[in-house]
Amino acid sequence: MSHAVVRTALERALEEMGAPSTEVHLERPRDPAHGDVATNVAMTLASILRKPPREIAEELVRRISEGEPGIERVEVAGPGFLNFHLSTDRVTAGLREVLELDESFGKGTAGEGRPVVVEFVSANPTGPLHLGHGRQAALGDTISALLEWNGWEAYREFYYNDAGRQIELLARSVQARYLEHFGRDASVPEDGYHGVFVIELARAFAETAGDRYLEDSPEGLAEMRRFAVDRIRKEQDRDLSDFGVHFDEYYLETSLYDEGRVDRTIERLRETGLVYEHEGALWLRTTEYGDQKDRVMVKSDGSPTYFLPDVAYHLTKWERGFQDAINVQGADHHGTVDRVRAGLRALGLPAGYPEYVLHQMVTVEREGKEVKFSKRAGSYITLRELVEEVGADVTRYFFLMRKPEAHLVFDLDMALDQSDKNPVYKVQYAHARICSIFRKAGLDWEDVDPEAADLTLLETEQERELAKKLTEFPELIARAGAHRAPHLVCEYLEQTAGQVNSWYHAGNPTRNPQLAVLVDDTELRRARLALASAIRVVLRNGLRLLGLNAPVRMEKESD
Repeated sequence: MSHAVVRTALERALEEMGAPSTEVHLERPRDPAHGDVATNVAMTLASILRKPPREIAEELVRRISEGEPGIERVEVAGPGFLNFHLSTDRVTAGLREVLELDESFGKGTAGEGRPVVVEFVSANPTGPLHLGHGRQAALGDTISALLEWNGWEAYREFYYNDAGRQIELLARSVQARYLEHFGRDASVPEDGYHGVFVIELARAFAETAGDRYLEDSPEGLAEMRRFAVDRIRKEQDRDLSDFGVHFDEYYLETSLYDEGRVDRTIERLRETGLVYEHEGALWLRTTEYGDQKDRVMVKSDGSPTYFLPDVAYHLTKWERGFQDAINVQGADHHGTVDRVRAGLRALGLPAGYPEYVLHQMVTVEREGKEVKFSKRAGSYITLRELVEEVGADVTRYFFLMRKPEAHLVFDLDMALDQSDKNPVYKVQYAHARICSIFRKAGLDWEDVDPEAADLTLLETEQERELAKKLTEFPELIARAGAHRAPHLVCEYLEQTAGQVNSWYHAGNPTRNPQLAVLVDDTELRRARLALASAIRVVLRNGLRLLGLNAPVRMEKESD
């Protein structure tokens, strides 16, 4: 791959110079005339080596110019930029690798098979999934896929908060609607759940239980709690499944109490000498590990705070063999990061465990105005409603195409547009158009033999640039995985699709027969079909990694 060749050459030259280990940032110059790959590494090392960046760059050029496979020449530009021009052999070798590896193209080995648990969604079973849960589902599932593509063994986990005050409020809300169903006067608690979904739960409960629980009793409330949590869990699972998201483990908060893990965590923390009592509550001195203030573990009434089961739960991850753990959560969890890590450090776990990816909220707009409310949930739009309106692929892509830490405005008008203006369709159309070339040729893509094609015949600037773009895919996947950044894959696919669509339309047999793929020249035709097949591999692999379909036909596809 192009970046790999340049990175190897630079790292060798820097080592020979005695330069300290440093991250080498590579990028493609905006102007192809400036080369295939550029870097500012000489400028980043100037203060460390105490030399002018241009002098460092010129020394790197001398060392690399001695003969590096795959690099035609290296030039110094401006104050110390290095521009690399790749050899034709390197570009064609990269294309052959795309075709030979096929479904494995882009996969790496950085994880070395190590296990990593990725926790995401973890919604309270108190109502339908909202758009924040949806963004989290898309991010968590795709980060897991990126880790798998980079050689990790990713384990997807959903933590159910099926205990505590919110569950009690849900049960009381269902109880009120249940009594109303039978004509009794009742009201939902002010801070309870008021959406239509609670009425649906109460009616369903009435169908199974009849009027047996019209009198308030612990037994009746417990039955309503169990029924409501079970129904909502099944609904959430269905919505996630329809969204293409599946989990390896559903971990229940109640199991932490049932198995005695919360009590054992308290005892282990007591042994550290960091636990103390104050005003009847049990505290942990988390400030010893960088937290802003000490945290209450058990309140004066004997009930645990959220902090305690959170520490107990994350301790189970470590004890289950996950020395690497990633939590994908909303930005509202920012305040829990330091306290959970401090609690775990008190138990002997390493600093920085677990890793957090925090995402910002989602707002939906139509015609430039925010859409806020749902008929069913009342105060928010549900994930199911959005998916039913614009489709799972579009919803998932839109949730992924911005940095997690950036606020996401979900533009319904763009999402419903089925033209190239919609970034999802832009990429999917590009894939479908390439597939149409093979239909016109009466071939399957498996019929393309990379060894039989003379790829040096791909001489137009468009073809060369496209070929180089395709070979960047593995480096892109490695970078996106390392930074937990699915949006980088979206950006790459959109850029690649733009080049593909331009190449496809430039080769319109009516307008530019000499640029068409299916030309009369047998050798050139074979080379361009090989390029088309490589395009199909990269677009398909990228779409599948994001959890999207790679269609071979689309309704409005223009052959």
